Amino acid sequence: MTRTALITGATAGIGNAFARQLARRGTNLVIVARDTQRLEQLASDLSTTHRVDVEVVTADLATSEGMDRVADRLSESGRPIDLLVNNAGASLAGWFGTTAIADEDRQLDLLVRAPMHLMDAAIKSMSGRGRGGIINVASVAAFTPRGAYSAHKAWLVNISQWANWHYADVGITVQALCPGFTRTEFHQRMGAEIDSVPRWMWLKADAVVKGSLRDLERGKAVSVPSLRYKVLTSIARHAPTSVVANVAKRGR
Repeated sequence: MTRTALITGATAGIGNAFARQLARRGTNLVIVARDTQRLEQLASDLSTTHRVDVEVVTADLATSEGMDRVADRLSESGRPIDLLVNNAGASLAGWFGTTAIADEDRQLDLLVRAPMHLMDAAIKSMSGRGRGGIINVASVAAFTPRGAYSAHKAWLVNISQWANWHYADVGITVQALCPGFTRTEFHQRMGAEIDSVPRWMWLKADAVVKGSLRDLERGKAVSVPSLRYKVLTSIARHAPTSVVANVAKRGR
């Protein structure tokens, strides 16, 4: 049976890799982003190459209107979504306390409020069908004290772990995907300085997504791509907070 996945932030980076890998598997797609032109170009490419249906939804998930538009699509019983990938995200170059609080509010909406609303819609729809999957793209930053961004991602990891356990009996698998530094547009868009990040710490989006989908099939609540980041997150969980914070402040 052909299934359908809804992916937010699908035009670039990890979201784009999800779209391409799922389309290659024969999954129909609903792709969400703010840029209609890029969405339509991606939809045309994927539908032509992989012969899947690709629906475009233009939405800014940092707004209530955008969140509601995507939540409504997730709730449509006649066109069910089998997999939700909460990937849309961004970050601020400055640290909390030096940035404009209005910008922090927008980040909170994008990184916490939007995934919460979309998870809510997906769970309510999927529960009635007895199956479904949700992937929340978090970050290894969730395991380190690094300001508002890591706090947002820690919330996402926590609720994903709980939901994976709580909704297992109705056939829903929920995963927090926690990549490290990944070659995407993310850091360029936020204006972050990344020259000091060692080459060995960088991951490829395709490998991140491949590992995530494999872990989803296994029912894993937390997916940390690559052995090196598995080791680093294990250290971060057990080392003194002051040590972890001092090391983590070098990156975003």
